[in-house]
Amino acid sequence: MTETATAPRAPETGVPLLEGRSLTKHFTVHHAARRGRARLARNAGPAPVVHAVEDVSLALPQSGITAVVGESGSGKSTLARLLARLIIPTSGTLLLDGHQVPASSRGRREYARDVQLVLQDPFSSLNPVHDVRYHLARPLQIHGLGEAGGTLDSGISALLERVALTPAAQFLRKYPHELSGGQRQRVAIARALAVRPRVLLADEPVSMLDVSIRLGVLNLLGDLREQDRLGILYITHDIASARYLADVIMVMYAGQVVESGPASGVTDEPAHPYTQLLLSAAPDPDRAEPPSLQGRGSPPSLVAPPGGCRFHPRCPHAMAVCAARTPPPTQVAAGHSSACWLHASGLTRAESQPLGSATTAAQPSAPGPAGPADAPSSSAAEGGEEP
Repeated sequence: MTETATAPRAPETGVPLLEGRSLTKHFTVHHAARRGRARLARNAGPAPVVHAVEDVSLALPQSGITAVVGESGSGKSTLARLLARLIIPTSGTLLLDGHQVPASSRGRREYARDVQLVLQDPFSSLNPVHDVRYHLARPLQIHGLGEAGGTLDSGISALLERVALTPAAQFLRKYPHELSGGQRQRVAIARALAVRPRVLLADEPVSMLDVSIRLGVLNLLGDLREQDRLGILYITHDIASARYLADVIMVMYAGQVVESGPASGVTDEPAHPYTQLLLSAAPDPDRAEPPSLQGRGSPPSLVAPPGGCRFHPRCPHAMAVCAARTPPPTQVAAGHSSACWLHASGLTRAESQPLGSATTAAQPSAPGPAGPADAPSSSAAEGGEEP
């Protein structure tokens, strides 16, 4: 796994800039009601619910980068939108500087100034009928920052230089379709930085860019952390880039956090079978042999998620307890936790029996911490974009 090129600034301790506690988001499937009111009346049951995010807690410190990793549909983008207050949580609490953020729309502008979101597709996030100057001038004017420290044009030029779009004069009058994918994403980042935020939520900012320019955008995010002391949430399904950029990695599966800890610990010594599956699917030039993908199936439906551990239908180490009860987070190292029954103690013989539907030819005879050598054995779901 690739290491970072330079030693980043250590995240600051104390009260986090932005914190989410037990965030949960359920979406009602409204189209089911439109299919036939008579059928729903006969069933007399509630509309189906998508369990997009379940009881997720995280804290973004100043000068720190936290990466959220998982397959498409794991709830990563929903989590980012909850933190950006684009959607209201079903339950849970948001705290900014240790103070609870009111659920009402009052103060939304002030919150948006502190917490900015960079979307995945830079082309759709920019208005195609306006040029770069308009995109950067608008937030400065809305928040009354246009004349701070100079003229509006000088402020816009400074933003472009900040994201390495130089000389700035060449980009001011260009439209989104006249820019490359990397340049568009840098304009989107510059627009987010225009209001001088303290938290930047980057939702898969490099997934739609060519491989040759991804590193430049990742290094830009690292520089913003170093120079502006931003707290950054980096969402990705590429665990290798998360290791390169982040201090902390959180792994999500089917709306839940299954493992979290220091980036080096999660990638070097993965404790959860799902994390091992992600790592076995990640390209690694140092790997001597082709990866052996040992996970089966695909992510479950979040309308009717499986009981117990949501990963147990795909896990080669699944035990009877995995289908019956949700595993609590268990500390496996300093600051490193995994929600897996393999690391729990005190299981009865009946609970630790292998689950028949999840056994494989390589199943261990007794439960124990799963190491990188016994990574799960079926195919990982391919990376993609969350709906």
